[in-house]
Amino acid sequence: MNDYITVSVILIAAFILDILLGEPRRYHPLVGFGNITKKLECLLNNKHNKPWQARLVGICGWALLTLPLPLGYFWLHQDTLLFWCLDAVIVYSAIGYNSLVKHAKQIAAPLMNDDIQQARHFCSYIVSRDTSNLSEQEIARATTESVLENGHDAVIASLVWFAIGGAPLVILHRLVNTLDAMWGYKNPQFLYFGWCAARMDDLLGWPTAKVSSLLYASQALWCRHTSMFNALRNGLRQGRQYKSLNGGWAMATGATVLNVSLGGQGIYDGKVVESVTLGQGPQVTTADIVPSLNLVRNAAIIFIISCLFVSLIAAV
Repeated sequence: MNDYITVSVILIAAFILDILLGEPRRYHPLVGFGNITKKLECLLNNKHNKPWQARLVGICGWALLTLPLPLGYFWLHQDTLLFWCLDAVIVYSAIGYNSLVKHAKQIAAPLMNDDIQQARHFCSYIVSRDTSNLSEQEIARATTESVLENGHDAVIASLVWFAIGGAPLVILHRLVNTLDAMWGYKNPQFLYFGWCAARMDDLLGWPTAKVSSLLYASQALWCRHTSMFNALRNGLRQGRQYKSLNGGWAMATGATVLNVSLGGQGIYDGKVVESVTLGQGPQVTTADIVPSLNLVRNAAIIFIISCLFVSLIAAV
């Protein structure tokens, strides 16, 4: 089978598996990785370490956790049906679109039923900000931001890295992204120890954030709110001012296509944090949560179809 066609078939199979099955309910590999990460952090992250020592052990911990598995799989991998099936399972485990839909709708449903306490509770599962006093509009904003950012991190990035370098790069990206979610905080505990984890996630997320922005912006072609050029321009201008460079690109572009405004005030670790406005248009509402999910789904489909189109041309 043509290598390009193999990549396309695996991407299609993985995305269909995620749509039909969702995340594995038991024994998800990232759960085990998270448990190992917590134990290693307790072992290495000594509060008495000097800044340079904390960075050094953080780098060693990062390498120990993220490199062996993708390197081992790369070394073992063969172009056989067995490994193609394993590739599909790995990409399926990394995507997480179905889980994104589940969590977002779990928040949207109580919002539509005026159960703000329940919505705050479920919102706390997907964002790091304090949700205890969020209004309905702030919950809708936090959810939409999470959908657009995680649409890049958990969906598009995995597809892109597989197309570039196969399953080893998918494994590497998901481990690095998960480690950043656990260690990449700017607080006394992780400021230096988590420095490498945060920087490597930024590095791996940089190219895929641009692809995600392009895929989001391409959907402006069939909406009347904005142009593809304007969506990409907002992604560039607003995204680089946001606290998360890669997340800012995806959120600013996606919000522009949806014709909503994101960003603003949030409470993190007890501190009020102001962020730049992302997108354009009125403030996001509960009604915008499902369209944001559709934007992510369509972006994934557009990328997979593009890969298939390229593979068919290459096969001629």
